[in-house]
Amino acid sequence: MMGNLDIYERARAVPQEAQRRINGGRMNGKTDINPMWRIKKLTELFGPCGIGWYYKPVRKWIETIGSEAAAFVDIELFVRHEGEWSMPISGTGGNMLAEKEKSGIHVSDECFKMATTDAISVACKQLGIGADVYWGADPTKYARQEGGESQTAGGPPASRSPGPSGQPPARPPADPPELIGTQEIDCLSVEMQRTGVKEKTLLDAAHVDDLHRLTKPLYESLMKRLNATPDKPRESYPETIPPDDMDDSGLPWDTPKR
Repeated sequence: MMGNLDIYERARAVPQEAQRRINGGRMNGKTDINPMWRIKKLTELFGPCGIGWYYKPVRKWIETIGSEAAAFVDIELFVRHEGEWSMPISGTGGNMLAEKEKSGIHVSDECFKMATTDAISVACKQLGIGADVYWGADPTKYARQEGGESQTAGGPPASRSPGPSGQPPARPPADPPELIGTQEIDCLSVEMQRTGVKEKTLLDAAHVDDLHRLTKPLYESLMKRLNATPDKPRESYPETIPPDDMDDSGLPWDTPKR
């Protein structure tokens, strides 16, 4: 009989070729896992899809916020273990359907497919698939064998050992600053339209190349400056009176009536 952590331990490690570092955007610095690796791991652990494991969508829906929309999918994953089917393992995934970009609104025709892939990854996570990527601080079985448990039974956590120079270990890096979201970008767009200030002017002032890279403090500073900027002057339109030498022959009102 298998132990409770057997599947978890067999599924936790992700090979480097299945990992991709995300550069830029709100997920900057995070790691993306190739979805086909999860399919391969499910097949390795339980058998071919439809025989050893399968999933079924149970709900699909769309949420809208302003001019943007996101698609969401709920799925239930089932795996066959030691001759018996599991209870449903739930997962919810989402992906943008309509997203505001510099050139306008971008609409994705693959949003539900990508939301389903996301939902499968959430369900797989509950089996421990790819756990090392999601929880890098979780000690592996090899680290436990070499260094022992970090906490003794019934006792306090073991203290950190000082570094080679006798100095205490360095503190972990601080969390990255929080970036603005869709609501803040909509507010900037309204103010840019009111004042006539161009997006490039804001990007240059903030030293970023995309509004999505603005931090909350930068956003508040830009909004303060925009709020203090007067409305842009109304556009002047040329006179609509036709010139004196305009050739009006052939116009409808010059056609003789029969």
